[in-house]
Amino acid sequence: MKDTSHKRHIAKAVTWRLVGTLDTILLSWIISGNPLTGLKIGFAEITTKMFLYYLHERVWYKVDMEESNKRHLFKTITWRIVGTIDTMTLAWLISGDPMVGLKVGFSEVLTKMVLYYLHEKAWYKINFGLDNRKMKNK
Repeated sequence: MKDTSHKRHIAKAVTWRLVGTLDTILLSWIISGNPLTGLKIGFAEITTKMFLYYLHERVWYKVDMEESNKRHLFKTITWRIVGTIDTMTLAWLISGDPMVGLKVGFSEVLTKMVLYYLHEKAWYKINFGLDNRKMKNK
């Protein structure tokens, strides 16, 4: 059977990055007080986060864990750890201020976890990129 999950993971990476970038731009702008800094941080993340998200999806595709809210929660937590480290690093480098990096990174923890969880729940209902899904817990 052909593995079509790559298409799915790419589509998920793109849709999540759109949501995540808008959140990062807004939070970075508010915290730094500079809309240009917010845009720079948000757009710098596009490349790093899409790559990291794709890798995260590939790892979780291989994890043998029952499809459930528990799985979505664990994926949310592991992704948020990776994403927060990336955001803090980029915000620090772009703003030149480590406190901006820390503030942006930590403020995103809550907003991104909620947004990511909702994104995962929405994608769970979509069969795009799956040849045949085992629908255990709908």
